[in-house]
Amino acid sequence: MTRTVIRTCPLCEATCGLRIELDDADQVASVRGDTEDVFSGGYLCPKGATLGELEADPDRLTAPRVRRDGQLVEAGWQEAFEEVASRLQAIQAEHGPDAVAVYLGNPNVHNLAGQLYVRPLLKALRTTNLYSASSVDQLPKHISSGYLFGAPWAIPVPDLDRTDLLVVLGANPRVSNGSLMTAPDLPGRLTALRRRGGRLVVVDPARTRTAERADLHLAVRPGTDALLLFAVVHTLAEEGLIDVGDHLRDHVQGVDEVVALAAPFAPERVAPACGIEAGAIRSLARELAEAERAVVYGRLGTTTVAFGTTTSWLVDVVNVLTGNLDRPGGAMFPLPAHHRAPRRPFRHARRHSRVRGLPEAIGEFPVATLTDEIVTPGQGQVRALITIAGNPVVSTPDAARLGAAIAGLDLVVAVDPYVTATSRHADVVLPPPRILQRSHYDLAFSGLAIRNVANHSPAAVPLDEGQPDEWEILLTLAAIALGQSPPIDVDAADAFVLHQALESVVADPSARLATRDVDELRTHLADRRGPERLLDLLLRAGPYGDGFGTHEGGLSLAELEAHPHGIDLGPLRPQVPEVVTTDSGRIELAPEPLVADVARLERHLDDTVGDGLVLIGRRHLRTNNSWSHNVAGLAKGQQLCTLQIHPDDAAERGLTDGTEVVVRSTVGQVTVPVEVTDALRRGVVSLPHGFGHDLDGVELTVARRAGGANSNLLADRQLVDPVSGNAVLNGLPVEVVPA
Repeated sequence: MTRTVIRTCPLCEATCGLRIELDDADQVASVRGDTEDVFSGGYLCPKGATLGELEADPDRLTAPRVRRDGQLVEAGWQEAFEEVASRLQAIQAEHGPDAVAVYLGNPNVHNLAGQLYVRPLLKALRTTNLYSASSVDQLPKHISSGYLFGAPWAIPVPDLDRTDLLVVLGANPRVSNGSLMTAPDLPGRLTALRRRGGRLVVVDPARTRTAERADLHLAVRPGTDALLLFAVVHTLAEEGLIDVGDHLRDHVQGVDEVVALAAPFAPERVAPACGIEAGAIRSLARELAEAERAVVYGRLGTTTVAFGTTTSWLVDVVNVLTGNLDRPGGAMFPLPAHHRAPRRPFRHARRHSRVRGLPEAIGEFPVATLTDEIVTPGQGQVRALITIAGNPVVSTPDAARLGAAIAGLDLVVAVDPYVTATSRHADVVLPPPRILQRSHYDLAFSGLAIRNVANHSPAAVPLDEGQPDEWEILLTLAAIALGQSPPIDVDAADAFVLHQALESVVADPSARLATRDVDELRTHLADRRGPERLLDLLLRAGPYGDGFGTHEGGLSLAELEAHPHGIDLGPLRPQVPEVVTTDSGRIELAPEPLVADVARLERHLDDTVGDGLVLIGRRHLRTNNSWSHNVAGLAKGQQLCTLQIHPDDAAERGLTDGTEVVVRSTVGQVTVPVEVTDALRRGVVSLPHGFGHDLDGVELTVARRAGGANSNLLADRQLVDPVSGNAVLNGLPVEVVPA
């Protein structure tokens, strides 16, 4: 006998609906796409299809681990928390709050508990040493959006279902399923774009799966997208094609300044550096200006480079100058169902890291300097590390040195379901529940969705006996950070978190609960606890909420629970000026820190293009960064971790398919098999990221057997985009020789 549960897939940003059959033992019998889901309509990718394997993974930890005599051994929860308390509190007392660093991995934004309960932990720790995966892939977009629109999460996304022209830079959405753009069934949506007469243009050094299906592929030289975009701006100005549109005319300032900045970047001057002919650049600019509805979208290839923030800025500059920002079919701002904290004018570089002086952004320092903060003595030296759903030893630059630094810390605590390349160094590992044992709601990705929708998934399977929920683990750590001793009264701590949330909501004039009585509202939430209680509050206070009775027919968690396939809230709609929270109240097209970086970019125009090789990354549909590698159904088949190289570059070096080669950079080397392909432009080699699990102590049977090299052994932590501090992972000079 089986039962069916409906759930949103948490394994990537696409947020697809799943129809899961569970047997009598609550084991997954089958997974299919939910054809009734209001957003995904039945689409399912290989990762979602293997959710059952992930749930049943024998390597997944079912109890805490504590280091005893050099070995990680199973322990009870009370023992594990007591170990954390005694050691963490001693470090805090002797060295201060900044001696404790926190690293947040990507899965936190796929996780309701991570979205709601990490913040109380960070506030309790009071450390400024916060790091996350954001500064290895997306921090430049947050910073550019902050300067342009006033908030780092005010990120416009392509209105994909209504556009006539989509220009994609440095992204492969047919494989990634979207990134900073939540859109289930991206392959189908891109096909629909062309079927309705629209055009797809891909700017990428590689002929990716997305580029293969495009109307035009421009094989740009890695790291030069900013030059290309400035040449587009130059052409728009020179040919009188700038038109921000009547809807933006009174809400934009800085157009003249941007036009002046573009003067040195004529297509003819830019072409040799970026590897795209001047005529093609001018044609692209004209097409963007003349299309009725067009949008430019940039992702990983535009942010993980030396000019990541400048490129991210110019993506939106082009959207503004062609009148395609905040209009249907262009780049638009989602309006998620939940209440979001009031947006204050963006502030960047409020402090700088102790050792290298890298700037703070969105409350964190760039992870490229975490090694420096651990190994450099002095006041504020990091002596303890808490990782939450993160594996920085695989996913961040100069990985070998970071791994060695973490191994030498006084205390490492990992909230993680596995013993990974990072958590193998832990003194305490605290495993969260399995996916189906947790409720789910996409707080982050609903704010990046190409259509306004809301989906909630209740926990489908009960917790194991004695297993705390993830939010309870995080609240216990927060109480320990405040000096309390286990066992912790989690409900009392949660009541305090709720009180703070209520006070914040009623103080916000934009909330549907503004000025309401906190005690009265608390009584309406008495039947719930944990993430569901906070989510119910945020939904009722949000732009579609019922306001606890003030807006009849509005949203609440109960309403979402009554609609397991989700609620469609409609297409994106214009939000300027409401979404703009800059000091001026207008879109700042020429913010001073980004203007100041243009001189560095202009100097790059004169750099001689050498004849050496440069390395770029690569995505696979069956992997997600450094996780999901331990699922047998995803790891089987072709070798995924190969070094792709152009046939001419391979011939010069005497390389053929399958040849083992050594790839060397300034900081490290890896050995991988070669894959010869004309999908890359000459001078470029490609290695996927997220591999490299075959290290001593890693307990990932499938991932170890599958092999693969860690591309971040080649990434130099000293190479960053200076505006954001984001790591440079694409366009790295490398040498390739036979092994």
